[in-house]
Amino acid sequence: MAIAIADVNQMSYEEFLDSFGNIIQAAKWMTSSLWSFRPYSSTIEIHRCVCKMLDTLPLEVKEGLLRGLPDLAGREARENKLGFECKKEQRAAGLLRDLPETKQVLINNFNARYRAKFNFPFVLCARENKMESILNGFRNRIGNSREEEVEIGIGEIKKICWYRLCDIVSSPTMPEYVSKL
Repeated sequence: MAIAIADVNQMSYEEFLDSFGNIIQAAKWMTSSLWSFRPYSSTIEIHRCVCKMLDTLPLEVKEGLLRGLPDLAGREARENKLGFECKKEQRAAGLLRDLPETKQVLINNFNARYRAKFNFPFVLCARENKMESILNGFRNRIGNSREEEVEIGIGEIKKICWYRLCDIVSSPTMPEYVSKL
């Protein structure tokens, strides 16, 4: 059940952390900071605050943030250790349901090559992609520089965060905002 923005603004720190702690995978420290910026007028304002925080992080911190994310259809998925949100997103993209062995091998190889080159996992907003576009993303992005991939990865985190916020906070859909992410 979605939470009204007025209720978000009235949350204690603990309630806020419980509700929003995973809007960015493995980064509750960012949620801790978000609580301090209340009151918010909308989901968009919360998201803009997250984006501003992400944009001002040094390159090394952005890389660390990316390193905390799981591989797409990786070991954590196979061992059923993904967080609730991540599992839901990867399942919707077709990465968890009876993945044919040939696709799993292909994804494992892409994950390994990508991680070997960049030292963090390939990050893509699974809600906006299905299997073929994910595979194309691997193919198209493996040739990028480390700096390009950090910025692309942070951009994908922003998209993931937006969708997760929309799952939590009741607000009207903002297609013009989403298209700018």
